[in-house]
Amino acid sequence: MSNPNTQALSEAGVSIWLDDLSRERLAGGSLQSLIDEKNVVGVTTNPTIFASALANGAAYEEQVSQLASSGADVDEAIFHITTTDVRNACDLFASIHESTGGRDGRVSIEVSPKLARDTDATIAEAKRLWDSIDRPNVMIKIPATVEGLPAITEAIASGISVNVTLIFSLQRYREVVNAYLTGLEFAKERGHELSSIHSVASFFVSRVDVEIDKRLALIDGDDALAVRSQAALANARLAYQIFTESFTSERAKVLLDAGANRQRPLWASTGVKDPSLPDTLYVTELVGPDTVNTMPEKTLDALADHGEVRGDTVSDAAHDANILLDRVAGLGVEYADVVGQLETEGVDKFIASWDELRATVLGALEAAKGA
Repeated sequence: MSNPNTQALSEAGVSIWLDDLSRERLAGGSLQSLIDEKNVVGVTTNPTIFASALANGAAYEEQVSQLASSGADVDEAIFHITTTDVRNACDLFASIHESTGGRDGRVSIEVSPKLARDTDATIAEAKRLWDSIDRPNVMIKIPATVEGLPAITEAIASGISVNVTLIFSLQRYREVVNAYLTGLEFAKERGHELSSIHSVASFFVSRVDVEIDKRLALIDGDDALAVRSQAALANARLAYQIFTESFTSERAKVLLDAGANRQRPLWASTGVKDPSLPDTLYVTELVGPDTVNTMPEKTLDALADHGEVRGDTVSDAAHDANILLDRVAGLGVEYADVVGQLETEGVDKFIASWDELRATVLGALEAAKGA
């Protein structure tokens, strides 16, 4: 039986995806329980999640031993380990994928963050992941860097479903939507079935408040205090306005009439970083039709325990959101500088996690060889 709070969120048009995956979750049944009891209809992963899973899980020992025996190097081992987990998760979500017409039942896997500034290498890696996992409900995560934009277009044009990640700025989000629509136009020219191509645009939320609040804390006066911990919601609500306008345009209508799907906004980084804030803030305040919220389990549990879903909190919020960001700018906090810094830091953090993952897998391979 579904939890009433997660059920209410789902009924309000928000798809609940879990921001976590491990072999223990798959084998032990905890992921199936979240599907059954808390309306989870998809999963997102990233290098940090896999680094944690590999560091803490004994469930990988058999595969690591096999890879070590076959002479696999660390990068090949990572590829096989992570794609195995994602493929198995795709199989678990297959019935949801089918029942929702491909909208949900999605499992995302990211190209190596070390390729974030290399368009051609990102395209090649996206195609390799897509072909290797070989499941229609996988999504390949491509970061929304300048170099990532043409890779997004080419992946979509090749019939690959894409989760565009690390979006912080409204301008970059407009460019992401354009990359998606351009990819669909190319896919149509190449004869791909547009209805089979799905995409989400992952707009990172909490990190915006962390950085802007840090800068506001350096400014004296009640004006700075009055706008703290509100910029991230305003930013996301304006992104939703862009989504609505973009997919009611004449350009989009031509593609939608040909069977294409809207690229839904996905709210990522929705666990609060400031313990003084409500722990469901970036869930209950970002409720709107045709959206996805990917949550760490702690946030999902908080929603199930005491989250109050009050209906749509994004569709008519653009006016006030613009005023809020104007007030922040008027205090001297430069939006372009904030989002630029967050993108750079986001890529760097994922690279650090990737290096941690490589070190963990390398150590496991060496231990297996010595066993």
